[in-house]
Amino acid sequence: MSKVKKSKVKLLHQYYKYTGFYSFIWQGVKGAILPTAVIVAILFYVNYKVINLNEGLVYITQNFSDLFIFSVFLASESVLGLIPPDIFIAWTKNTESPLLYLSILAFLSYLGGVIAYFMGMAIVAIPSINKYLYGKMSKHIINMQKWGGFLIAVGALLPLPFAIACLAAGMINYSRKHFFLFALLRFFRFIIYGFVIYSALS
Repeated sequence: MSKVKKSKVKLLHQYYKYTGFYSFIWQGVKGAILPTAVIVAILFYVNYKVINLNEGLVYITQNFSDLFIFSVFLASESVLGLIPPDIFIAWTKNTESPLLYLSILAFLSYLGGVIAYFMGMAIVAIPSINKYLYGKMSKHIINMQKWGGFLIAVGALLPLPFAIACLAAGMINYSRKHFFLFALLRFFRFIIYGFVIYSALS
């Protein structure tokens, strides 16, 4: 049994190596390191040299309802991740219950991925839109066909386009069961980034 398992792992390793999966991850990580470092550096600089960000975030919490902010976040996470979730994570720092609000954000991000997945399934039924998006997202769709759940996991954990990965998964009718499981890794991203951003604002 152990030899069989090892051979399967070896075959998978060779497959992901030959199809460029590891290279894709490395390029994604390299591309994410600089923007993430810049965001954290800006938060530190602005917070200590320009204006107290905590005061600015308090202003937001006092002038915009929680429902409005959560709605904007869900819309963003459902449609190609238009707004970086880091901004919303910073916002939770000055709410009445930061960890609760951070948990809600994580859940809404997961829900946004699920919505994007079903949008992808619905798009397939509309030939004109499907043809247009298939052309625009051909690279993501090809990668999803090659790597499936592992691409969803990478999108969930790293600052890569999670919503696009979910949309592509829906467009190729990727297994719902496996999609829901891999997408759960999105919660870990919010735990990690919450810790980093909270530390920057403390």
